[in-house]
Amino acid sequence: MSTATRTGGQLLADALVAQGVTHAFCVPGESYLDLLDGLYANQDKLELVTCRFEAGAVNMAEAHGKLTGRPGVALVTRGPGACHAAIGVHIAMQDSTPLVLIVGQIPFSETDRESFQEVDYRRMFGSVAKWVTQIDDAARIPELMAHAFDVATSGRPGPVVVAISEEMQKARVAVPDIGPAEVAPASPAPAAMERMLAMLDAAERPLVVLGGSRWTQEARRQVREFCVARDLPVAVGFRRQSLYDCTLPNFAGDLGVGADAALVAKAKQADLILAIGTRIGEPVSQGYTLFDMAGQGAANGGQKIVHVYPEQAEIGRVYRPALGITAEINAFAEALARLPAAKGGARWSAWTKEVHAARVKQAEAPDYAGPLNLARELQALEKVLPKDTIFTCDAGNFATWPNRFMHVTAEQEFIGPTNGAMGYAVPAAIGAKITYPDRTVIGLVGDGGALMTGQEIATAFQAGVAPVVMVFNNGMYGTIRMYQERAYPGRVSGTRLTNPDFAKFIESFGGHGEVVEKDGELVPAFQRAVASGKPAIIEVRVNPEQVTHRATIADLRAQAGGGKKH
Repeated sequence: MSTATRTGGQLLADALVAQGVTHAFCVPGESYLDLLDGLYANQDKLELVTCRFEAGAVNMAEAHGKLTGRPGVALVTRGPGACHAAIGVHIAMQDSTPLVLIVGQIPFSETDRESFQEVDYRRMFGSVAKWVTQIDDAARIPELMAHAFDVATSGRPGPVVVAISEEMQKARVAVPDIGPAEVAPASPAPAAMERMLAMLDAAERPLVVLGGSRWTQEARRQVREFCVARDLPVAVGFRRQSLYDCTLPNFAGDLGVGADAALVAKAKQADLILAIGTRIGEPVSQGYTLFDMAGQGAANGGQKIVHVYPEQAEIGRVYRPALGITAEINAFAEALARLPAAKGGARWSAWTKEVHAARVKQAEAPDYAGPLNLARELQALEKVLPKDTIFTCDAGNFATWPNRFMHVTAEQEFIGPTNGAMGYAVPAAIGAKITYPDRTVIGLVGDGGALMTGQEIATAFQAGVAPVVMVFNNGMYGTIRMYQERAYPGRVSGTRLTNPDFAKFIESFGGHGEVVEKDGELVPAFQRAVASGKPAIIEVRVNPEQVTHRATIADLRAQAGGGKKH
């Protein structure tokens, strides 16, 4: 470890290297020039990715954190830069993603004068970050940065914001670097595992719900084998399709926005909920209506909840469980693998078949009006995808189509913002491709989200990576239009969009563009896009009348009693 005199900027860059950071995503600013210079000296150890918009940079870092389990790192300048970055911090908070955001700060001698671009970051990020700190002593840079990474990954993972002023980056001090601490993960108590098994043995209609972050592939395998051996029906939380092989005969579907009504009904009938890694938040609980809030089972044998989570403060925060188990998710999975093997057939096998049958029926593609049946096209696409494909998904009504009709397999990744933030998928796809350049990466985004951060496609060219972005174009903010038609049928206000030719948009950068308008076109378009070796956009022009996978605009108006023409 170096103890030579170094500038604060060099110390900060060296601190990132000491914590094992391999990539950082930035929009440069004059408030952290010395950090940039420190990163120049570390360019053989850490790749600095220059982005076009701070929200895009933080989304790339957040995707890196989701996929690796290590904190994604983003660097932004003070004031406007930090404000633009806030959305990514909120995503990381609600998605429990480890993230470290470094913000250049004004000279501390100017504090409280409303200096140029002055913001109090403790107040600004206080409610959307796990921890916020400001470094006002250069000698503490290694200490505070090491702690920032500890906080981002411990308990419930989340985002940490670190502000540092220009003076601190210029100050010269001689202090050693500090590497990661070796910490044994919190393991479940053996007595708790025994009680969980006893509760499972007493159940008639159990349901497993998986969620949360920082799952390893090994943990996924161990949980999968436990659930398959006991024939337990398994649902995944909102945008957590990666956590279970959705092709297995005990898969129940996803509990989130747009969840299948049949799955919701089955979840209400379940007498035991084994919630592993999920906070059981608002999307998963269908607006806090899905489970028994007491969660401990009424005297007449009501629903019980076993809640497994790495942060004890989250257990019982909303739902009071019959049993709470505080454990790091991967350590809990290891404990599952050590449990005695299941004996004989599960008495709830008929129940599991019912739950899975509802999922199978849900995934059947209906006959939709128009030249393009998006459900069948997506199912044709999934058959030709590599087994390690990474999907990044934006927010919007379009996202319910892949959720319903596609099946993520054991080695694939599916990531998206559980806080419903638009503009995520394009930068996340770029961040994913930079993180795993040899894997196929597909960004799924609506036309609204595509033009929020679509300019980040320039970063893909600069970084030399080639994700494929599928833009679902219906010329509207579809989710809001859906709610609008339900509440104010026929009164269209503020939801129409005018879009570019997205294929020509990517071609203007030198990329590959495709347009899909009818059945049979998506798979060949995708194959040409991949074969091009260039960043690509496939514009999928969908029927605007089919505003959801379950209803047309005419249907919504009829249900609302409107029936007006549009």
